[in-house]
Amino acid sequence: MELQNLLISELQHEVVLTEKFLKRIPKDKMEWRPHKKSMSIRQLANHLAEIPSWITATMEMDEMDMTDYKSPDFDTMEEILKVLLNNTSEAEAALRKPDKDYQKNWKMMQGGKVLMDMPKYSVLRMMVLNQLPHHRAQLGVYFRLLNISVPATYGPSADEN
Repeated sequence: MELQNLLISELQHEVVLTEKFLKRIPKDKMEWRPHKKSMSIRQLANHLAEIPSWITATMEMDEMDMTDYKSPDFDTMEEILKVLLNNTSEAEAALRKPDKDYQKNWKMMQGGKVLMDMPKYSVLRMMVLNQLPHHRAQLGVYFRLLNISVPATYGPSADEN
């Protein structure tokens, strides 16, 4: 099986789960955060919606400079969900490459320093796709603290038995 088929399938699965979490965020809790060092729910939701765009950046560029990076800052869940689905569609298209393209190196730079330099496949597996369940789980903790039902993901949820 080609890498693109494996990765697109995984991305689609993770995005369906992510969308389920995002749709559960109450409008009146968007600015809530469990600690002053934590992201707000809105920031976390924006970050989750942004992650598929990292796939596109990894596959379409050989180097990315993070010096002027600014995280997305959408206010409503409608906007955030639209960004998630648009970024996912673009990521799926970017993944439609032959296996040899995944072996090319990709660099993340900042201020002239190399922060990361590894094959694109490694970037996708170790740094990008793992971000979705990581930050979804973070959102799940926020839900638990706010007494919001936590959706099932890879198996049943204690809230959805």
